Amino acid sequence: MSSGDGWTTCALGHRHWGLFGAAGLLLRTPADEASAVGLQLRAERSHHGGTWGILGGARHEDETPVQAALREAAEEAGVEPERVEVEAGYVDDHGGWTYTTIVASASSAMALAPRNWESDAVAWVPLVEIDGLALHPGFASTWPLLRQVGPAPLVVVDAANVVGSRPDGWWRDRAGAAERLRDQLAAAAESGVEGLGPPSPPGLRTYPAFVLVVEGAARDVAGVPGVEVLSASGSGDDAVVAAVAERRDRGRPVRVVTADRELRRRVEALGAGVLGPRTLLDLL
Repeated sequence: MSSGDGWTTCALGHRHWGLFGAAGLLLRTPADEASAVGLQLRAERSHHGGTWGILGGARHEDETPVQAALREAAEEAGVEPERVEVEAGYVDDHGGWTYTTIVASASSAMALAPRNWESDAVAWVPLVEIDGLALHPGFASTWPLLRQVGPAPLVVVDAANVVGSRPDGWWRDRAGAAERLRDQLAAAAESGVEGLGPPSPPGLRTYPAFVLVVEGAARDVAGVPGVEVLSASGSGDDAVVAAVAERRDRGRPVRVVTADRELRRRVEALGAGVLGPRTLLDLL
């Protein structure tokens, strides 16, 4: 993997650090702590020194924005990637050069401290204090757009209903059809999905957690990173309802994907939103 360290010029004629673009981590405190964001005070000798911004830097070649943001945050402030829950991503496109802000939350209390020369300070800054700081110009432009972004949704998928909505020969190999759907969901969990989260800002991609409920001939389908697979021992509808009931108080909005009217009624009574199979497949 080639390093992305270096200056480049975008189509607008501006100089940017990051040959392959750049990414940063807008890291929020856990839900059970006072609302704050992890920010760095950029060292005076750095670009836009003396301003506050998010942890981040140049992307390496073939590195995803999430990978780059987590790596930079670890290098600059000791952030532990395994304790970060990625929620959303927003791309600021300068014409041939992009900066991607990854919105995330710490899963538990985490101490932050400068780890290299790039920061004079790193701290959890309360939300009410951020607007009063001298902000990095890039962060100053995206912060008003992203400050209200909530947690990414938990999406419970009725596999039999979704698989049955597309004529791809699923009836000949129900397990194989469920595995293809699972793999599509896994790819979406890794790359993010536009349209599952809030309508603004435009272009926001959320990183949902997927629960795939399988039954019958597909009940032995295994889970993969990004997709938890639940095998229904009896009714698939009952398993979907149970999955919603168990997970609805975990701080994420819950969406169920199904076209079954009775199932829709049952999960909406638990506070879940509902998407039709075609809507999900179009988003994927």
